[in-house]
Amino acid sequence: MKVILGLVVAGVLFIVSNSLFIVNQWETAIVFRLGEIVKSDLAPGLHIKTPFINNVRHFDKRIQTMDSQPERYLTGELKNLEVDSYVKWRVSNAQLFYTSMGGDYRLADMRLSQIVKDGLRAQFGSRTVQDVVSGDRVEVANNITTLANKEASQFGIEIVDVRIKRIDLPRDISDSVYRRMEAERQRVAADLRSLGGESAERIRADADRQRTITLAEAYREAEQTRGEGDALAAKIYADAYGKDREFFSFYQSLNAYQDAFSNKSDVIVLDPNTDFFKHFNKISH
Repeated sequence: MKVILGLVVAGVLFIVSNSLFIVNQWETAIVFRLGEIVKSDLAPGLHIKTPFINNVRHFDKRIQTMDSQPERYLTGELKNLEVDSYVKWRVSNAQLFYTSMGGDYRLADMRLSQIVKDGLRAQFGSRTVQDVVSGDRVEVANNITTLANKEASQFGIEIVDVRIKRIDLPRDISDSVYRRMEAERQRVAADLRSLGGESAERIRADADRQRTITLAEAYREAEQTRGEGDALAAKIYADAYGKDREFFSFYQSLNAYQDAFSNKSDVIVLDPNTDFFKHFNKISH
C-alpha cells in the first residue's frame, strides 16, 4: 500500500514539475505543441503547460551587441574610408525571431551585419569625407538605425542603436598622408631654424658691435684718465722740484739706484765721478 502511495505521489510530482515552468525577468518564451507554436512572447513569471505535449523554448530579450570588423566604404568623392561600428539590438517578437532566424543569435548577428553595412554604404556614398568626419557621424548613425529597424522588424528584432566607433583612412593612404604631413612639418621646422639662425647672426653681430664700441669707449676713457693722471703727476713733480730742487734731485737718484740695483747680482761699471754717484760722493766727503 505504501509503495503504491509513494508511486502515486512521485507520479503527481513528476507531472506537476513538467507542467510548470518559469520565465525569468530577462527572458521571453514560446510554447510549442507537437512542434507548432501555440503561445509566444510569454511574460516573466510562472506558467503552465501540458506535459509531454507542450515544450518551451526560452529567448534572451536583453540588449545584444553585434561588434563587426572594420569595413571599407566609398564616399561620394570616391575616397575609401575604413569604418568601425557596432549595433545594439534585442528580440522584440519571439515568434518572428524563431520562424525567421530559428532562434539563432549568431545568424541574427550575420543578418544585421549585412543590413548595417548596406546602410553605411548608402550613407557614406552620399557624403564627403569632411561631412562624415566633421559632424554628420551622429546623423549617419541615426539614419541607419531608423532604416535598418524597418528591415530588421520582419525578423522580430529591434535595433536599439547603431554607433560608429572610428573612421580612418586606409593604411596605405594614411601612410601617404602622414609622410606628406611629416615633410610639411620638416619644411616648416627648417624655415623656423633658418629664421632663428638669421636672428642669431643679427643678434651676435649687434653684440660684437656693441662690444667693440664699449671697449673703444673704455680705452678712450682709460687713456684720458691716464693722461690726466700723468699730467697731474708731472705737475706735482714740477711743484715739488720748484720747492726744493736739491731734495728732488736726491729723490730721483734714489729711484734710479733702486731700479739699477733691483737684483743683488747686478753689477754696474761706471766712473765714480759721474753724476750718477754724485750723492754718494757728497756723503763720502
